[in-house]
Amino acid sequence: MCIGIIGLGDMGKLYALAFKEAGYEVCGTDVPSRLLELQEELSSQKIEVLPDGHEVSRKSDFIIYAVEAEKIEEVVLQFAKSTKYGAIVGGQTSVKHPEIAAFEKYLPKDTHIITSHSLHGPGFSAKGQTLVVIRHRATHQAYQKALKIYEALQSNIIEMDDYKHHDKIVADTQAVTHMGFESMGSAWKNAGFYPWDNPVYAGGIDNVKVLTTLRIFSYKSHIYAGLAILNPYAQKQVREYAKTESELFALMIAENETLFRDKIYKAKNFVFKNDDQSLLLNNEVMDAFSMADKSHTRKPNSHLSILSMVCAWHAMNVNPYDNLICQTPPFRLRLGIAEYLFKDTELLEETIQAALYDKSIRKDDLEFHTAVHEWAAIIGYGDMKGYKAHFEAAKSFFEGRLEKARALSAEMISKLMD
Repeated sequence: MCIGIIGLGDMGKLYALAFKEAGYEVCGTDVPSRLLELQEELSSQKIEVLPDGHEVSRKSDFIIYAVEAEKIEEVVLQFAKSTKYGAIVGGQTSVKHPEIAAFEKYLPKDTHIITSHSLHGPGFSAKGQTLVVIRHRATHQAYQKALKIYEALQSNIIEMDDYKHHDKIVADTQAVTHMGFESMGSAWKNAGFYPWDNPVYAGGIDNVKVLTTLRIFSYKSHIYAGLAILNPYAQKQVREYAKTESELFALMIAENETLFRDKIYKAKNFVFKNDDQSLLLNNEVMDAFSMADKSHTRKPNSHLSILSMVCAWHAMNVNPYDNLICQTPPFRLRLGIAEYLFKDTELLEETIQAALYDKSIRKDDLEFHTAVHEWAAIIGYGDMKGYKAHFEAAKSFFEGRLEKARALSAEMISKLMD
């Protein structure tokens, strides 16, 4: 059994090394400019780097396309005809609509399509993480063989029969989640300050916000662009999030406490109706992981990003707990801080009062409001180039702190997950 990986980027290499460690024969390839570097890096691991996807496809019994979602059709078109007879083929893109369309259009009819999605970035080992496996077109025997191979990653496998179901959940757990954190990053960049220098962002919830935002910006823009723009369900959810945020912001400006409070509590009663549920996050851990000056005294915060997400879940009739089957670390953290805020009566009341009446933070709320609609417009237009440019602009603002934040957030995520 030979496993072939077309695309030896960060995730492709992670997979290749895991499969090799499990005892499989592994080969792979990437763009020509990277082949020499990859051969030098992977030869000691006994992973064969081949000249192109044709060589990988002809040799391999199990083929994984680990390429960017926006390039999946182009790459499958190029190499599909060389697919070994009866091979199992899958992809590692985080949005399955374009991937499945390319597989159905170009792969030989005798191939089995069993695709997957690891719900974590390359900064984590696959061990213990969530892995979605989708049986799209396969015999029972081929599917069992594929499951056995995927088990070598030592991930927690979630089986699905419908890629559309996968994309719908991912729109909530990733696309809108990332857009919310990206909006915070753009707001801080546009305002020209680092959140760890501001006492408004000195609390435990804000530690999670800051570290998760910086963690997202420490990765490559194409990952998030593909998730948001190529997922047909993401567009609707992003629009609803932006609409909800606008409604809340308008009520804040008008200081309309009655309607604002009514909207917040209806959302709370919809999303957090199970009072017996234990909290996802631990306050002591949230407080411990901070990039801020420890001398800062925490100031009340409107937490507009969190209020908007919970109210948007209510508006869309989405129960985020149902989507924990496909959770990612950022989604779990976002749901966790939302849960923590909404289930702490005193903190929620402080937040409502700050949102409505604290003029000292109104400029921050305006920056966030503007950033949300910038991101929503880019995603709504399907502007892949604009998305990447907007992402890189914020990323460059935080450049000196990204690696530290990624390491700190990985430690925080590990402790919070425990």
